[in-house]
Amino acid sequence: MMDAKEFRAAAKGAAGEPPEGLSPALRALWHLARDEWDAAHGAAQSDGGRDGSWVHAHLHRVEGDLANAGYWYRRADLPASAAPLDDEWEEIAAALLAAADP
Repeated sequence: MMDAKEFRAAAKGAAGEPPEGLSPALRALWHLARDEWDAAHGAAQSDGGRDGSWVHAHLHRVEGDLANAGYWYRRADLPASAAPLDDEWEEIAAALLAAADP
């Protein structure tokens, strides 16, 4: 599996939809890397677990809705991030990619 930087580069350079087999949370990060916030939000909403909640929190930080982001961090059982948005995106992507690697 690729690392977070490779994943972002692949998303930015690709046309169309994310590769088959990605979790909803990784699909959301894929779309966000392509500046497709609405598609990213839809993918994150389809994952009711911790991963989807973590990505959902990040998406609301990107949007500037920190109160809503706080709700989703609590749903993910994580502290609210104060990291730069790009750094947090890479942190989430790295964690989700590592978990997806068999």
